[in-house]
Amino acid sequence: MKRADLGDTDCGIAQALGVLGDWWTFLIVREIAGGTSRFDAIQRELGVSRRALTERLGGLVEQGVLRRQPYSAHPPRHDYLLTGKGEALLPVLVALQDWGTRHVMGDGALTATATADSAEARRVHRLVGRRLPELALRRHDGGAEPPAVPGRWAVLYLFPGAFAPGAQGLPPSWGEIPGAVGCTLESRTYADRHALFRAAGAEVRGASTQRPDQLSAFAEHAKLPYPLLSDEDGRLAAGLLLPTFRAGGVARFKRLTLLIDPESVVRVVQFPVTDPAGSVDEMLEQVRRRVDR
Repeated sequence: MKRADLGDTDCGIAQALGVLGDWWTFLIVREIAGGTSRFDAIQRELGVSRRALTERLGGLVEQGVLRRQPYSAHPPRHDYLLTGKGEALLPVLVALQDWGTRHVMGDGALTATATADSAEARRVHRLVGRRLPELALRRHDGGAEPPAVPGRWAVLYLFPGAFAPGAQGLPPSWGEIPGAVGCTLESRTYADRHALFRAAGAEVRGASTQRPDQLSAFAEHAKLPYPLLSDEDGRLAAGLLLPTFRAGGVARFKRLTLLIDPESVVRVVQFPVTDPAGSVDEMLEQVRRRVDR
């Protein structure tokens, strides 16, 4: 696949499409962002012909979107991994996912939740048995760590946005978006149950697409005893095709919770979450039932 000359040298959209080529390219980047990095696995997931896949992978390497990393010398085999240029495409994937869910599969309404029988809910529940992609997210205290906890069971709750009074204002019409309200209640309920989760054998982590400084202000305000992680670059959202909505000019997680085993494999999905506080006790019961201490 070679770069197409779309003629308009001053238009970023035209130049970007000249690099990305066609819709197969976006699906290839989607698969690699989710941790599928080897040729045969990508071909199996997408059902694209080997010739077409070879051309597109080669083109993306040539354009600096992907890089090859050898894993076998005889015969020569490579993993295909995103470069920094490729990772910069992830917010585009998140936006496409949101637009398709809201305007193609949905009725266009802005919502931070979903119905239990929706295509979105079915997609999220298929995460059970899926290993999280290898990545590190910035913590609210300035460090970085993976969304799973290596060698430990972990509860990862994803929330739309939590705001410390006086630090950041709520996005416009926040209270009118179905499912958006409740992040402070959910976070404080996890804080209240934190010792119980640890006694049951699981760590707690929260994550949103907010900046680390915003999360830091909220964690200090709410006196949270566990880390909050920032997915402001959309790496986790794109890698797992997580449900999002857009408010205040920012792509935000719809509320959902994952129970992840010590091998970073998702074992339980809570989505949609309609009762932020009640879902915490439900997840505690899941931990007690599944974790072999």
